[in-house]
Amino acid sequence: MTDLGAVTADDLVRARDLLLKPAPGHRRLPAEALREALVDLHEFWLTAHAGAAGVGGGAALVAVGALGRREFVPGSDLDLVLVHNGRKDIDSVAEKLWYPLWNSGIGLDHSVRTVGEALRVAGSDLRVALGLLEARFLAGDQEVAERLINSARQQWRAGIRDRLDELADQAKRRWTASGEVAHRVEPDIKHGRGGLRDVQLVDALAVAQVIDRPGADVEQARELLLDVRTELRRASGKPRDVLHAQEGDEVAAALSMGDRFGLARALSSAGRTVVYAVDVALRSARAAAPRKGIGAFGRSALRRGPARRPLDDGVVLHGNEVALARDAVPSRDAGLLLRVAGAAARTNSPIAPGTLTRLADSSPELRKPWPREARDELFELLGTGPGLIDVVEAYDRTGLWGRLFPEWGAVRDLPPRDLAHTWTVDRHLVQATAQAARLATTVSRPDLLLLAALLHDIGKGRDADHSEVGAALATQIGERLGLWPDDVRLLSSAVRHHLLLPHTATRRDVEDEATVARVVETLGGDPALLEILHALAEADSLATGPGVWTDWKAGLIADLVRRCRSAMAGEPSPRPEPLDASQQALAQKVSLSGKPDVLITEDGQSATVTVVAPDRPGLLSRAAGVLALNSLEVHSAALRSHSDVAVDVFSVSPRFGSLPDPGLVREQLTRAIAGELPLGERLTAKERDYGGPPADAPPPRVLWFDDEASGAIVLELRAADRIGLLHGVAATLEGNKLDVRWAKVATLGGTVVDSFCLVPQDGEQLDPARRRAIERAVLTAARG
Repeated sequence: MTDLGAVTADDLVRARDLLLKPAPGHRRLPAEALREALVDLHEFWLTAHAGAAGVGGGAALVAVGALGRREFVPGSDLDLVLVHNGRKDIDSVAEKLWYPLWNSGIGLDHSVRTVGEALRVAGSDLRVALGLLEARFLAGDQEVAERLINSARQQWRAGIRDRLDELADQAKRRWTASGEVAHRVEPDIKHGRGGLRDVQLVDALAVAQVIDRPGADVEQARELLLDVRTELRRASGKPRDVLHAQEGDEVAAALSMGDRFGLARALSSAGRTVVYAVDVALRSARAAAPRKGIGAFGRSALRRGPARRPLDDGVVLHGNEVALARDAVPSRDAGLLLRVAGAAARTNSPIAPGTLTRLADSSPELRKPWPREARDELFELLGTGPGLIDVVEAYDRTGLWGRLFPEWGAVRDLPPRDLAHTWTVDRHLVQATAQAARLATTVSRPDLLLLAALLHDIGKGRDADHSEVGAALATQIGERLGLWPDDVRLLSSAVRHHLLLPHTATRRDVEDEATVARVVETLGGDPALLEILHALAEADSLATGPGVWTDWKAGLIADLVRRCRSAMAGEPSPRPEPLDASQQALAQKVSLSGKPDVLITEDGQSATVTVVAPDRPGLLSRAAGVLALNSLEVHSAALRSHSDVAVDVFSVSPRFGSLPDPGLVREQLTRAIAGELPLGERLTAKERDYGGPPADAPPPRVLWFDDEASGAIVLELRAADRIGLLHGVAATLEGNKLDVRWAKVATLGGTVVDSFCLVPQDGEQLDPARRRAIERAVLTAARG
């Protein structure tokens, strides 16, 4: 019979090495079986040696960490606790237990504590507390071990409310350092967001009984992550957790997954499953954790539930989650899923799981062509910047993103084919869109820039040139969204030529006129397309990976763009459209009466508001302020004059509910013109009620156009949209003694492009110094 006490740590190492690298002709164990064998092997030796070392009455050997979870992989350290009830000889016992392991080179993380000592350390050290939740008895006095295990779990449950923030903060620091499993080209299987540490976090919250045990999808993700980690360490021969490209094919082959690209897609899906589970778990835990010190008022508030603050039509902020309003009916409102997404992205708030489920189950398909309201909501969502990323992730997991963009399936979880890319293709597209939102004010068509950023690599994952395939898909998508034919062509061209500027600038002589001529000819001499491609080149590079967008590359592209713009002979000055017959008739009526008039014409969810009043300084700012006060979003506007009256035509839609009563708007406009309505104060308060100005907004930009033919001077403002923006900018121009001869306003997603034809009231020229002063004032007003 084998003398178990005679089995040495060196015997353990030899047996372990044989399992990892079997002799020729012996079958290589699959990952799961290897882990089981390693656990059994270590338990066998530890149990035998614990008896030989004298671990017995009053002391127990407890496994924590990977051995405690039975998730021991090659290269894992032994995490052990020798727990005792105060035995005097415990130091001698510990030396006999630990020294053979140290001498053999086995990694060891150990501690010797009483039950009370272990609980005190766990109360202040989160790592120790989480480790004890995974504790498992190995040898010795089982009663002592079970007292530690049960007490640690009870302490964790009782103190979970006070540890949630620490738990979440620790996870965020880890995510920042290690990135994401789902979208990184070289993911950290253990520490990355969506990795094994996050699965353990979910387990810890389940032990605290504030969430349910993880479901089958999380368990499947756990098994894949463990299998990959096992084969990675077996392939590399090192205790590594980052899967590098050079090991990908070997790990994939060991797991029967073809090549590293098939493995990457499976890992991406697993990581996304875990991320979603962690996000929901942390929110659910905060909602379920007991609260202390709740008095009578507090108990009443709990009965009422969290406050519900309106965010959009049918959308509320319920506690810290975006949810559907009580009267919202997703099956009857095709645009609701976009309004929910936009509200979540703007406020950087998660969407309630129940809301995602209802939308997935009930939302109707947006039919071709999309209604304008839905299209506007999409562009506003794309312009939210970093807030877009988590929303797309949540929608993609529940099938909602694929419902909006069926073409997305080919790039979902698709790994890139070169190491320069940090992200999977789908995440790269979303990252590029977030980067493009920062550049929205550098182009005249920010809506098409954002859509081009989202789609520029949509043609990847197919056996053809991704730019050509992408251009065809962009045409298909643009037509489905209901874009104008010219806009569809511009979008398709942006996708088709998204690499033209960086490739030309870095591979050709930009000073050669032939180079410039070829680019101009390729773009059809379109300055708007040139602008979009310039911004898209930067957004694409920044979303690719560190070091891709450099000052050298930026300078080359900027030089090429400048030369191409000059060759295109400049941009045309914006001009207003003429009045139609009905507007001329209304202007004639107001001219005779001298009283302001307002006409509201409904068109489904949107409307046209025509404001006619005697032409005088300050009219535009007051009219815009009254519309904003009535929660009307201005999508476009044209300011013209006819005889001695001004005619302002606004295309609007209500933020919530229905359109206001025309009589009320007329009465407020009359008061505003008379100076009896404090518009500035009222609009500031209204913006504050809706969450304040947009966060991380792109910087506003002012451009000047001088029309030599007409002598007109036009100021163009590109800025993030906000409540009362048009009112504030118009008031600033009026305050600088400028008459606005005409104006055009366009809201494109979350960005406005406003053009004002300016005439100085004093008749003086707008020299460079005065223009700089006006520009500073307008930019200040735009920033709020």
